[in-house]
Amino acid sequence: MIRPLLLVALTALVTAGCSKEGPAAASGDPYAGLDTEIVSWRDSIKARHPACASKPDDKGCVGFEVTCKANQIITPAETADGTTARVIAAMTFMGNGGNGNSGSAFAVFTRSAGAWTRIEAEPVNLSTCAPA
Repeated sequence: MIRPLLLVALTALVTAGCSKEGPAAASGDPYAGLDTEIVSWRDSIKARHPACASKPDDKGCVGFEVTCKANQIITPAETADGTTARVIAAMTFMGNGGNGNSGSAFAVFTRSAGAWTRIEAEPVNLSTCAPA
């Protein structure tokens, strides 16, 4: 009877040690919160991109996919000013509920002082995220 309880306790202990959930684990991650920013970017594209403006049957754009993400170089001066991460990303989607033209959008996300900002970027190669 003691062996099964010991096994369960040991398994729980090992699993707890591998967990990276919660704010304490995320605080050391320079990319913490980027996934939330990408969802916000998708919502912005849905609301503002010309390919999504015409909404037959009220469908708008569908099939959003982040096709690439790549780290960008941060200069020593930017690091001194508090920049901890910079990522360029590309997203593709289908306009008009999947019945229209495809579209793409490009953005640079910068994390400074624990907060992310986003600016539009020039198009990149969708496979590598290198400048087109």
